[in-house]
Amino acid sequence: MVVRLPRVKLLLLDGHSLAYRAFFALPVENFSTSTGQNTNAVYGFTSMLINVLRDEAPTHVAVAFDVSRQTFRLQEYSEYKAGRSKTPSEFSSQLPLMREVLDALRIRHVGVEGYEADDVIATLTRQATAAGGEVVVCTGDRDAFQLVTDKVSLIYPVRGVSEVWRMDPAAVEEKYLVPPERYSDLAALVGESSDNLPGVPGVGPKTAAKWLGQYGDLQGVVAHVDEIKGKAGENLRAHLEDVLRNRRLNRLVDDLALPLGVEDLERASWDREEVHRVFDGLEFRVLRDRLFQTFEVEADEVEGGFDLEGHVLDTPALLARLADPARAATVHSLVVGGHFRGGVGDASSLAVAGDGGVAAHVDLTALTPDDEAALAAWLADPAAPKVLHDVKPQLQALSTRGLALRGVTSDTALAAYLVRPDQRSYDLEDLVVRHLSRELRTESAGASDQGQQGMLDLETDDDSSVRDAMVRARAVLELADVLAEKVEETGGTGLLHDLELPLVDILAVMERTGVGVDEDALTALEADFAAKMRQAQQDAYDAIGREDVNLGSPKQLQEVLFGQLDMPKTKRTKTGYTTDADALADLFVKTEHPFLEALLRHRDTSRLRVTVEGLIKSVAPDTRIHTTYLQTIAATGRLSSTDPNLQNVPIRTEEGRRIRDVFVVGDGFESLMSADYSQIEMRIMAHLSGDDGLIEAFRSGEDLHRFVGARVFSVAPEDVTLEMRSKVKAMSYGLAYGLSAFGLSKQLTITTSEAQGLMDEYFARFGGVRDYLREIVVEARATGYTATMLGRRRYLPDLLSDNRQRREGAERMALNAPIQGSAADIIKLAMKGVDSALRESGARSRMLLQVHDELVLEVAPGEREDVEALVRREMGSAIDLGDVPLDVSVGVGRSWHDAAH
Repeated sequence: MVVRLPRVKLLLLDGHSLAYRAFFALPVENFSTSTGQNTNAVYGFTSMLINVLRDEAPTHVAVAFDVSRQTFRLQEYSEYKAGRSKTPSEFSSQLPLMREVLDALRIRHVGVEGYEADDVIATLTRQATAAGGEVVVCTGDRDAFQLVTDKVSLIYPVRGVSEVWRMDPAAVEEKYLVPPERYSDLAALVGESSDNLPGVPGVGPKTAAKWLGQYGDLQGVVAHVDEIKGKAGENLRAHLEDVLRNRRLNRLVDDLALPLGVEDLERASWDREEVHRVFDGLEFRVLRDRLFQTFEVEADEVEGGFDLEGHVLDTPALLARLADPARAATVHSLVVGGHFRGGVGDASSLAVAGDGGVAAHVDLTALTPDDEAALAAWLADPAAPKVLHDVKPQLQALSTRGLALRGVTSDTALAAYLVRPDQRSYDLEDLVVRHLSRELRTESAGASDQGQQGMLDLETDDDSSVRDAMVRARAVLELADVLAEKVEETGGTGLLHDLELPLVDILAVMERTGVGVDEDALTALEADFAAKMRQAQQDAYDAIGREDVNLGSPKQLQEVLFGQLDMPKTKRTKTGYTTDADALADLFVKTEHPFLEALLRHRDTSRLRVTVEGLIKSVAPDTRIHTTYLQTIAATGRLSSTDPNLQNVPIRTEEGRRIRDVFVVGDGFESLMSADYSQIEMRIMAHLSGDDGLIEAFRSGEDLHRFVGARVFSVAPEDVTLEMRSKVKAMSYGLAYGLSAFGLSKQLTITTSEAQGLMDEYFARFGGVRDYLREIVVEARATGYTATMLGRRRYLPDLLSDNRQRREGAERMALNAPIQGSAADIIKLAMKGVDSALRESGARSRMLLQVHDELVLEVAPGEREDVEALVRREMGSAIDLGDVPLDVSVGVGRSWHDAAH
């Protein structure tokens, strides 16, 4: 007996088919994680999954997979699908990732040994329709057209994963001239090239459809085969066995014994924590944001919102509460309304929440002088504890209004970052759901009682932003408590309170101060790079004798390089042979062709011009550039710079260094000072490994790479050639980043065996480094994380992955994170020390920029010697590396370029 289910709309997806289309639609070289895992197929599949879930709103969903190529069809016909090329390993490695995504989304997936995904789909389709359900099938396999009925529609991708056909019975018949139930008969006659099923020679869809229309179905055609005239009839009779075999093979099996039924496929709310873990690992930040924006939080994910009823204070009541000595130690949360960008902005409002569920909203533009003074005093009181989410822009907005903010005891964005540094987003709404199982909403639409003194009317649309701000403040207060425990569990409490939070104030001042630029020089530089681009373009045209080539078009470059010039082929991609920078550089080494020289010059100059154009747009009215520093982007703890990114100003080429020359000392100051750590990461390596040889190199004061080269190549230091030094330098830094022998061979353009020999010699002389690198991976695999000298953790679950590529990528991160992360912590400590010493000394000189291991300061007249001594002292004593001295290099000049050393 068939059991009829409540309303069912079942969505069935062919996982293999859709992922394979995504793999070839999205360039594999553009989609990979920092561990080297290719992700184009899983990205495209997940993107399409989100779209179809949104558009179809199914009640039930499942994804079917092929288990292997060994199916009953292959047993009957050994040439079945024989024309298909071997599945690329870059694709196969992504199938387990797709299943991880589906598991996180709590979407069931199934495959049956000996059968194909379409057979699973056919079986579930039959079950669902028999129970009165509606079915939507999403697949790129045309065999599924036979399933289409008035209850079953089909979504068929026709271009990548973005353009699709929606096939109902009318659409199938319009395109193929037969109803869906006859499609398999037509395919048996015509053949299917993708399955390597040959059809009747000379018989196309129109002829096959005519026969089926005349005789009813394939059985009717076979029964009247002798009546069919002409060459087509002869060919049909000659290939009748092939046709009948095709029909047996293309019929989908709809009665499989499956481990689940339709009733098991009901959509469930996803595992939000697991979604974060999986999407963080895949580095799908944008896709995750799309997921959360597309679908509302499932009801069973949250326990409700935030109740404001009966707890909203007006401004006088709030100020009285804040001034109450009995509440001096009470923690309050703040949400500042306003904006700040590029050194300018303003704060317009303030939402406050405190214990007992109270909340208030203050219009900063409508305060009396006395009220503003009272609020300013509380905001500036370092003894009044406050918590915020993403404090720096709010601090900046208050500052432009003349309001100081002190006493910040937690920033929930920074706290969440320390708990999970690999997370791609620290949006408050998401963190509230994730850590509190709540939503940023009020429990009830009306949250006020007009008869109660001091209450706001929150029932009007005009007050929705007021209500939202207070809800956010309440959420921040509760979130801060939960995250404090989690930060403690991960050993990050000291980092939060002693390093990251103090750094917020320092960075805020640096952002407001900005760095001076010579606008005329910047404009002239852009014009110069534009002229050099045009010259490089003309040189490229002259080298090939034509000007009809777009140097930015990979397709046109392929035609020139591998067609016209017949150059050695580069790596094959979906769109042809790659023309990326590394490939072109390798080609130029091999051929020294003038077209390649001009093309590479054009690309380099183009990048420099784009950088300069961005800087021109970023100059503020004060003729300074104000970057924004981000503390929660790099998992290693490094600061990031944006709008514009001043950490990305090139320094490796003379042309690139010209850009630094436009950053100049400002009015009223004497010079710029650049101070950076010399070989900080190698010094950390020496300290952490305890290797006597490396420690001796630093203590001796000799050139590190010459010293190491002498040991590795068994020659006197003075006999170390530039080539030897270059090889040793590349290897020393490479080892700290988990560089393999293969990677070293590519970097140095030597054989893998030579690179391995070089590494063996290195480790023979510096055994402490070898032992340290081994031990750190073993320890990280046991604990699940690595840690810097200050205890900053980076969790690496892929260390236990069954996927070799992901596991090896995680091992490289395990080697790199403690060293690069410790370097990041040390420069932050140095910034704290320099800032404090400058303020204590009363100097007018000030910090402007932080770029990885470098600090840039603006020096006031008459302060150079004192500031240099101060900077050397504070940077040199930022941390104790035992027997390894910290070496600080300092330069001074009119511009950033002149201050280089």
